[in-house]
Amino acid sequence: MTMTNLNKGALTGIRVVDMTRVIAGPYAGQILGDLGAEVIKIERQGEGDDIRRLGPPWLKDREGRDSEESTYGQSVNRNKLSVTVDYAQPEGAQLIRDLVEKADVLLENYRTDTLAKYGLDYEELRKINPRLIYCSVTGFGQTGPYSGRSGYDYLVQAMAGVMSVTGPRDGEPGAGPTRVGVPIADVCGGLYAAIGVLAALNHRNSTGRGQHIDISLFDSQVAALMNTFSSYFNSGKELGRTGNDHPSASPYGVYPVDDGFILIATFNDREFGRLAKLVGHPEWIEDPRFAKNGARVANRQALAALLTDALKGKSKAQWEKLLNEGTVSCGPINGMPDLERDPHAQERRTVVTMEHPVNGTIKTAASPLRMSDSPVSYRIAPPAVGEHTDQVLHAWLGMEQGDIARLRDRNII
Repeated sequence: MTMTNLNKGALTGIRVVDMTRVIAGPYAGQILGDLGAEVIKIERQGEGDDIRRLGPPWLKDREGRDSEESTYGQSVNRNKLSVTVDYAQPEGAQLIRDLVEKADVLLENYRTDTLAKYGLDYEELRKINPRLIYCSVTGFGQTGPYSGRSGYDYLVQAMAGVMSVTGPRDGEPGAGPTRVGVPIADVCGGLYAAIGVLAALNHRNSTGRGQHIDISLFDSQVAALMNTFSSYFNSGKELGRTGNDHPSASPYGVYPVDDGFILIATFNDREFGRLAKLVGHPEWIEDPRFAKNGARVANRQALAALLTDALKGKSKAQWEKLLNEGTVSCGPINGMPDLERDPHAQERRTVVTMEHPVNGTIKTAASPLRMSDSPVSYRIAPPAVGEHTDQVLHAWLGMEQGDIARLRDRNII
């Protein structure tokens, strides 16, 4: 039985060969899998995807002991079937071609021209499947002077400018370029890859033709710079690092209260007026230093000192309740244990629990895609290396057990 028979998602009937590793490519594959596509993850024999060994922390086994599997890999590999193939051998490369002939999409994130050595590049594969959508995810793209370089998230955060606006200001404790704490370049690259595949599928519906999609982490991160990019390229102004302050709004940041910190975010003059009244200082509304957002940004330090003093006397929970009831954006600064207990996260079912026959209970973050008529589904826990090789070769290629055994004896699979 194939995954196609198990769900009726938006991409039911779409078959994906996922030849990606680490984060960005696998994340794109997981998004397609969540939407109902049948995703086959091609891995190296024995070792599998590099992300499997990127730890600590390690996945706990059923006895609570550290396994040899990283927790990182669990975040981007659900709803996939794992197949091991040595495509460096001609018979292994032919297996990939046979699978691609049956597929709609191929995802890959090897260095530029790597797969061409084995006849697995787009120009070769389109000959056997003109409808194939071939999506390449690399650090710097298929063209340009950096196209041959490897590109990891941290490196791209640095080169694409995001670290230039992340971290405390010069002169403040800990000042200096700082990486974003999650792999934001990988996430953006994975999202754009999935969007590109969806667009290409729609294009194929009307033309019958597949195409090659060139996604780079560098391009994806630059596209996500938003106000940082627009400020410089349209006004010549570099926003620079502003720590926990917003470069264009105030008060918009972290403020101390009696038992910790809260995040207050006012993005317009109306909301600031409500905040001023709720903290007992309606006179701020008419104060020329604070009446308009531009003035508040220019006088942010004075306003922060006054607001910090006004917040004394109440706890995080008290201020969160009071300010939100007064329509002022405010919330706690949650760690993972807080998120686990958060009633909104619980109501929205943001933690998905899945069971793997060997690895036990796996928890992953739910897809944010909430679709009324073709909802996402969580069907298969992140697989073990090569867990589904026999199943896929039989279901996709009609191979019998004896043929599969002979391939295994020759270390093709």
